[in-house]
Amino acid sequence: MTTTHSQVIHHRRLWPWLPQDSGPGPPPDPSPPPPDPSPKNQTPPAVFYFGDSIIDTGNNNNLTTEMRCDFRPYGIDFPTGVATGRFSNGKVASDYISGYFGLKPIVRAYLEPNVQIEELLTGVSFASGGSGYYHLTPKISNVRSLLEQLEYFEQYIERLKRLVGKDKTDHLLAKGLAIVVAGNNDLLITYYGQGAQSLRYDIHNFTSMMANSAASFVMQLHGHGVRQIAVLGTPPLGCVPLQRTIKGGLHRDCYQDLNYASQIFNARLSIKLDQLAYALPNSNVFYIDIYSPFSDIMKNSQDYGFEEVTKGCCGTGLVEAGSGNYSLMYEAIFRRRS
Repeated sequence: MTTTHSQVIHHRRLWPWLPQDSGPGPPPDPSPPPPDPSPKNQTPPAVFYFGDSIIDTGNNNNLTTEMRCDFRPYGIDFPTGVATGRFSNGKVASDYISGYFGLKPIVRAYLEPNVQIEELLTGVSFASGGSGYYHLTPKISNVRSLLEQLEYFEQYIERLKRLVGKDKTDHLLAKGLAIVVAGNNDLLITYYGQGAQSLRYDIHNFTSMMANSAASFVMQLHGHGVRQIAVLGTPPLGCVPLQRTIKGGLHRDCYQDLNYASQIFNARLSIKLDQLAYALPNSNVFYIDIYSPFSDIMKNSQDYGFEEVTKGCCGTGLVEAGSGNYSLMYEAIFRRRS
């Protein structure tokens, strides 16, 4: 349904550029209605990425931080076989998303040197592994905060204006898609980990602050001309390899307190984005639930072709998968090595 207000799309309805399920169904109506003059399945001309390691493609490479992965075994299955700063043995989510839209197979990091105009015009990643919504989170790991990522985005906009002009830049921002992935480190590191904010706040207050920060960031993106914004929730963080090892006992079960925290945050984030539907005119704001699909993959891993769902690939979870396994980790899906 067309509306002048923002639309919040939950996990059963993906953002409008993605085709809907084309599986078996009833035969088509012999007299279908005329096509919508403004079809929803339109490919965005650019995708802009903000957040943490799930979509960071190398912005941490020149930082003095432990949150770097520009060394082996990271990148061992990347097309070039080189560690690029991606928190994966191969590609990360941003590469797959831009590839799905047909924009490009590899997304460049904004801070990467010598990024060409063609790369800028189809979007880059501003994300920084280890970042988050809560103000303390990026300070703990000495990485780029969301505010700093926004400052880089402002530089990017001015750069585009000089290269292609204001009108084309404004069009690119309005028709492009911003994807925000954060919250994982706020819970893993800042609340339950070394940030020790669990001693200061209960989980309800802390996740409320996270959700408020997320909403503020979305509003700032809108203020810079972005009109299509997708915000991902958090996966079952209690099931990541490190948490299984530390909190899961002999059987390395999922840490349910952390899973519960993820669910609380996701619920609050969804509500905040719903409220933005009435605050940001002529926009589409999407909440993307990844908790449910990840839970289903872990529960029915064989159905999805995964052999290992409790271990990581690259030395970040204390217990790693063997070199030939299909491995599912919270940050990425790792392919079988050739």
